[in-house]
Amino acid sequence: MENLQSAVDTLVHSSNTLFILIGAVMVLAMHAGFAFLEVGTVRQKNQVNALSKILSDFAISTLAYFFIGYWISYGVSFMHPAAVISVDHGYGLVKFFFLLTFAAAIPAIISGGIAERAKFAPQLCATALIVAFIYPFFEGMVWNGNFGLQAWLLATFGARFHDFAGSVVVHAMGGWLALAAVLLLGPRNGRYREGRLVAFAPSSIPFLALGSWILIVGWFGFNVMSAQTLDGVSGLVAVNSLMAMVGGTVAALVIGRNDPGFLHNGPLAGLVAICAGSDLMHPVGALVTGGWPVACLCGALSPPRIVGKSTMYWACGRCMACAACGAALPAASSARRPWAVWAA
Repeated sequence: MENLQSAVDTLVHSSNTLFILIGAVMVLAMHAGFAFLEVGTVRQKNQVNALSKILSDFAISTLAYFFIGYWISYGVSFMHPAAVISVDHGYGLVKFFFLLTFAAAIPAIISGGIAERAKFAPQLCATALIVAFIYPFFEGMVWNGNFGLQAWLLATFGARFHDFAGSVVVHAMGGWLALAAVLLLGPRNGRYREGRLVAFAPSSIPFLALGSWILIVGWFGFNVMSAQTLDGVSGLVAVNSLMAMVGGTVAALVIGRNDPGFLHNGPLAGLVAICAGSDLMHPVGALVTGGWPVACLCGALSPPRIVGKSTMYWACGRCMACAACGAALPAASSARRPWAVWAA
């Protein structure tokens, strides 16, 4: 029996490690999507700079999160012998890899917001600061219960803040920081002439579309693998992600007036919005949740100085904060009243 239990434990640990490793690789691939989305959006003269920024940002993010950020968020240090940190088939290391890809998404989002207006070296310094200190502080409060925030919410309101896959923790955080950056840096050169806004057309719709599709595929790893273990996997998360993506696409198709750039941002807006409550919502609620934030991309919430990608994360992540409050309802209550999750 002991040998059987040992074999079962080994299978569980190795399966969980492989599961979250696949998720980490899928989300890592999303950074290629970020790169191509930005390359397709900026003017042609800035395409090479956009590609270099995304790759460099990821490298700096890895160093900052490995040595400082992950420790701030979860109290885990990797400054131990390899045999110690690789127990349970290295699950702890792969979990770091997975959560790193989330952390590195913050500077990738910001990169779209400050495209064509920021110098390379200062942006890398800002990336190190954000991933080492700012993001981990917020991440730890929500996902690790640091500083007693979640305990206080539970004691005061009867429910914790629920953000399953980072609508607020990752996407809105990146959007908020990008908004602050563009307000500080101002508009791109040539954006205004004689007080009038000058439209900058996307330099490459094919690159923009490629980036969008890479992000869409990788997003299923972002959401589904946020369970972090095989026994936590839910088909509901996958279907809700699909429905939100479709809702965002249809809304963009209707509202976008044949704008291919807007159309390819629509599904991403829906996926941003669904992250928080994808484990609790009804698929019909996910469809609505994915569709209605698209209006934010062309309404008063969209500052004209922000590249579309950054606006999407800021506006849709912020809007989803309302739905996240509904998603914070106890699971039993949500099961009885699925409308409460997305109608909040």
